[in-house]
Amino acid sequence: MNRSTVLSMASATAMLAAGAVQAADVPDGVTLADSQTFSYRELDQFASIDPQLIEGVPGSHAARQLFEGLMNQDENGDLVPGVATGFEVNDDNTVYTFTLRDNARWSNGEPVTAGDFVYAWRRAADPATASSYAWFVELSGIVNAAEIIAGEMEPDALGVEAVDATTLRVTLTGPKPYFPLMTTHTTLFPTPQATIEEHGDNWLDPENIVSNGAYTLSEVRLNEFWLATKNPEYWDAENTVIEEVTSYVINDTSQALTRWEADEFDLLEPVPAGTFPRLQEEYPDAAHSTPRLCSYYYTLNQGEGGPEALKDARVRRALGLAIDREIITDRILQGGQTPAFSFTPDATSGFSAPEIEYAGWTQAERDEEAKRLWDEAGYTDVNLDLLYNTDESHRQIATVISQMWSQKLGVETTLENQEWSTYLETRRAGGFDVARAAWCGDYNEASTFLDLLTTGVPQNSGKFSNEEYDNLIASATTAENPQEAYTAAEQVLAQEMPIIPIYHYANSFLLDPTLKGFPMNNVENNWYVKDFYRVAED
Repeated sequence: MNRSTVLSMASATAMLAAGAVQAADVPDGVTLADSQTFSYRELDQFASIDPQLIEGVPGSHAARQLFEGLMNQDENGDLVPGVATGFEVNDDNTVYTFTLRDNARWSNGEPVTAGDFVYAWRRAADPATASSYAWFVELSGIVNAAEIIAGEMEPDALGVEAVDATTLRVTLTGPKPYFPLMTTHTTLFPTPQATIEEHGDNWLDPENIVSNGAYTLSEVRLNEFWLATKNPEYWDAENTVIEEVTSYVINDTSQALTRWEADEFDLLEPVPAGTFPRLQEEYPDAAHSTPRLCSYYYTLNQGEGGPEALKDARVRRALGLAIDREIITDRILQGGQTPAFSFTPDATSGFSAPEIEYAGWTQAERDEEAKRLWDEAGYTDVNLDLLYNTDESHRQIATVISQMWSQKLGVETTLENQEWSTYLETRRAGGFDVARAAWCGDYNEASTFLDLLTTGVPQNSGKFSNEEYDNLIASATTAENPQEAYTAAEQVLAQEMPIIPIYHYANSFLLDPTLKGFPMNNVENNWYVKDFYRVAED
């Protein structure tokens, strides 16, 4: 028996009408502003907006406006229809059949079909695409994804089928009740085959791009800004209020704050480190701090090119214990962030953080154990290069941590900052000793974090490989209650310390009070400008 539904996976099962309006919900009696625009700041220029090639927040924010997947999220992070109006799932959660709306259109007027999703998902898994997110297709559990990514099968063997133009059937290797959540990720967005084949690598240029989201790309100036305008072919264009979206690339956070205060753009996230208390007092209607499904951590290179000392778990644990996380969260950041001793944030749906022994110690006790482990390991004259992408708060944190390591363990640290694209390439190539990293959940379930550190995953740039850990994560995919495996996996990470969790994010930001519809309760911080609207000032 199949069940026909649209699921609200973050809370309870819910039935939504297939034709429900998903764009801006403007209350009766509200006076809209004459100018309906939205602008925001990004730290870095996106490396790509190709849905199958995106890695990183800048590209994801942009793609969510330009493209649309099967499902979207509402203000609480719950599922709502996107291109699909709903889906049926068999009793063991291994076959999902999505029904696509018949009025979904590409920006060139062509219909969005189930075949567009088949093409995109095969493209993501195809080794020829060289997607750094191919592993996400495998993680989703689609039949034959692992074999295709390994080059053992052709992409057309992927377990996804266009039954007809508006029916997409997906077959999984095992039960995955949260699979619909994964379809909100950019990797599983549709892409236009004809356009890609015609223009090749230039298909994303404003004069060539064809997209199916609420907005179309109008202009890009590298490392300055990108501009998108309302897509008249979008299926819910009638209820989309914001006409124009602009993203400004501003690397300097202090300069970004100055420009926000000068009313140059609407959204600044995050605010500069240490400024939130003052900003909350000065701009009470604009300053916000909300939970975020992200972890900030340092990854330690245990690969062939990494330092010999970092291959010793005692050294890695000593480095982790020596970091006073409260200095970072309470004195440097001051935006609601919390010290992290596990990789998976507490805000993750259905996840209960395990009892990590050293989390309950005083910092003095951690320092004492760090020194003991360091002396036991026997390394002297250790020099480490610490890589981070250009940002003032990253620099401040790296400076403080390098001082802690020097004072407590005698480690000398050289700081190196790189712009976003170069930093990503350096991490991928393993050209670092220690690298600043962050991970924001691709969906709201613990596996989105813990799968990242399994053997062979490209984002596992420190090359951590542990058979016990891999087996635990593999067992969680079919377990009736995966929490037990997740708890054990976090304990392995606490002992092996392949990464050093530093803090769990809070999203501390400034938003123009006239801009409404922002999803304050979405811990994944997935926002859709089509849901926004601007009210007239009093």
